[in-house]
Amino acid sequence: MSESTNAGPAPERPPRYAVNLSILFTELPVLDRPAAAAAAGFAAVEFWWPFDTAVPGDREVDAFVRAVTDAGVALVGLNFYAGDMAGGDRGLVSWVGREAEFADNVDVAVGAAERLGCRSFNALYGNRIAGAEPAAQDEIALTNLDFAAGRAARIGAQLVLEPLSGAPDYPLRTAADALAVLDELGRDDVRLLCDLYHLAVNGDDLDAVVAEHTPRIGHVQIADAPGRGAPGTGELDIAGYLGKLRAAGYTGHIGLEYRPDGDSHAAFGWLPREERGS
Repeated sequence: MSESTNAGPAPERPPRYAVNLSILFTELPVLDRPAAAAAAGFAAVEFWWPFDTAVPGDREVDAFVRAVTDAGVALVGLNFYAGDMAGGDRGLVSWVGREAEFADNVDVAVGAAERLGCRSFNALYGNRIAGAEPAAQDEIALTNLDFAAGRAARIGAQLVLEPLSGAPDYPLRTAADALAVLDELGRDDVRLLCDLYHLAVNGDDLDAVVAEHTPRIGHVQIADAPGRGAPGTGELDIAGYLGKLRAAGYTGHIGLEYRPDGDSHAAFGWLPREERGS
């Protein structure tokens, strides 16, 4: 008598987490953060643009690549240069007059990502600029996104487009805002970055986003709301939403993009160590 080949449903895959090292472990120098994430039990990390300029020197890039590699962690997400983030900038994608700077940055980012195995880039759309017509900014954004996606495609990578909160001049606030841009662009390799915190703060319906748009989500990030702290510090049912995302087919990493309450080493008490490196 032969054994049955019906093994039943596959076990549910647990979430895969990535520490955002531009908001966590910021008490350490940038190049020390990948090792700190590894010491805390994580196998994957992500960064905003980790340099001060759009086009850093080769030595800076080499040092960054070496820090990630030596730590033994995977870089799973990297932002393109977004301008002066501390000063309120939120990306160059729609910034008329900085197209060449954006293009140069894309080439540096793709080169570094290729060396590290990173295959996802966050292209922050950019603020509305005084004196610039929104329609002109949106036209430049489509051109820049298409260019960047073409460069990323050479290494098999995707772009993600993120709605943001807390930036009144940033035009993409809801999932629908970002998806409208993606519809006009018409590329399958540019997808939605679903940050549960930003969408919740902006009043988006998270259940509807998950139910209707999970196939178009390229990356997920989390922080609790209000406050942008660790899960459990606010009112969002983060575990519930992550479960719904998995049930809807999302298998990518979950970026931990929250502000620690004090030292970053104490910011992961909500997540058992054995679940951090999956």
